[in-house]
Amino acid sequence: MDNNKIEDEGQLVLAAEECSDELFSLIHKFSSFEERIIRSLVAHGPVLLRGGRGSGKSTLMREAANQIKSSESNIFGIYLSLRYLPLLRESGSAYERFLVDLICDAIAVELDTTGLTDHTFPRVDHGGELQRALSALALRLGRRIVILFDDAAHLGRENSSSEFFDIFRTISSRSVSCKAAIYPGVTNFGKRFDVFNDATVIDVSRDETSHEFPKFFLDVLSARYANLPEKFVGTLKVSDVSAFLGRAVLGNMRAFVFACNRLNSIPDGIGMPELTKCLIDLCAEYFWPLLEEVQPKLGRYEPLVEPSKMLASIIFEACSESKNPSIIIHRDFCQHFAKPLEILEYAGFISKREASRALKKGGRGPRYAVNIANLLEVSSGARLTQDLFRQWLATDRDNLAEVQRTSSIFSDIVMPPLPDYKELGILESPISALAKGKAYPYGLTPKRLEVLISAGYSTVGQVADASDEELTALPWIKDATLPRIRAVLSQAIWM
Repeated sequence: MDNNKIEDEGQLVLAAEECSDELFSLIHKFSSFEERIIRSLVAHGPVLLRGGRGSGKSTLMREAANQIKSSESNIFGIYLSLRYLPLLRESGSAYERFLVDLICDAIAVELDTTGLTDHTFPRVDHGGELQRALSALALRLGRRIVILFDDAAHLGRENSSSEFFDIFRTISSRSVSCKAAIYPGVTNFGKRFDVFNDATVIDVSRDETSHEFPKFFLDVLSARYANLPEKFVGTLKVSDVSAFLGRAVLGNMRAFVFACNRLNSIPDGIGMPELTKCLIDLCAEYFWPLLEEVQPKLGRYEPLVEPSKMLASIIFEACSESKNPSIIIHRDFCQHFAKPLEILEYAGFISKREASRALKKGGRGPRYAVNIANLLEVSSGARLTQDLFRQWLATDRDNLAEVQRTSSIFSDIVMPPLPDYKELGILESPISALAKGKAYPYGLTPKRLEVLISAGYSTVGQVADASDEELTALPWIKDATLPRIRAVLSQAIWM
């Protein structure tokens, strides 16, 4: 695949699930930090891979599955994405039965594709039977089994998450290692699952203080955008810009690709003004719209988006005053605003870097790094200067912004009452929500949306419920285009 082809396709692919095998290996780079994570995903023992939206959890899961398949080890690996509507809608025994069926089907397919056709896997009814069947299969194969559950938790559904982890715990054994991708903070593990005793938790978050951080983002930029490095002018070096952009988006790969796409669209001559505009566009067209996009996926937590916005604005103003992209928030405030902080962390506005740090006037609280795009927006003049560029690139952890216990800066934020249950609003959203948007670069073409509307589909949920046969019977929707439609639906509901 030539450089122009890699660059064209690399700009479009913002999710590992959408990547062809050939392109995946070409544009995905792994630092030694991530290689250690991949080894943990392949190794014995249950693992929870925790990270926000677009942080690279699926990429690491998929790479672990690829390494299992390509090696001659004594491991039988199954990669299973849990992006299925019934897993969002069902609960209790119905949820368990559907999940068990998915696992049984995935194992049967993997036995067939790996040439182990002499071995069969039975259909079972519940987690206990599944555990026994998996142990028996491991014994027959003479291999350890690794099951990689991608998208194991949904941001707006807590009940199904707790039921998943009951099954995760049940089927884990000496011969069966379960791994699952989860979100920071918002995952409900249920009463039976002790997150720190029943699994090892690994954070995907890439810390800008790591010596590997600059090289990793330089490698990613060079692999995806072969022609971009030569566009920088003046004192800007590609190594500094790639590290700065990685820092700007808190190490989030999806936001990093969005930023690089913006810069790559400039014909030539990228200096500080162009870099400033890129960050302002990132703020206005990626991060703030992302909260609007996330809102209908939050279920009962939908009312917390407005408090989250207010909280974000106050945090960025405080960081602007200190001229430092880090803030320590007293733990009392963190407890009161736990869910809004989790929503902001999921959306990439902030990232917890230290669990507890002392404040100058007493008390302790977590230290959060903030994304530089939103910070620049509220900084004086909203202009990136050479001094700011160097200062923020230096990742100084002194003279941080602080929110003391006695502070009143959050006093205007009112936490609204929450309903006991609310269906995901995205399922009732009009199918126009599937069109290409600012923070949603996939989307369906106007022609395909028109075909769906003419056929009587009016909501996202109705299209998601339609069978492959029903969709491919429509004009302009054929077998070749169906996977893209399914991918758009998946990212609209789960993203």
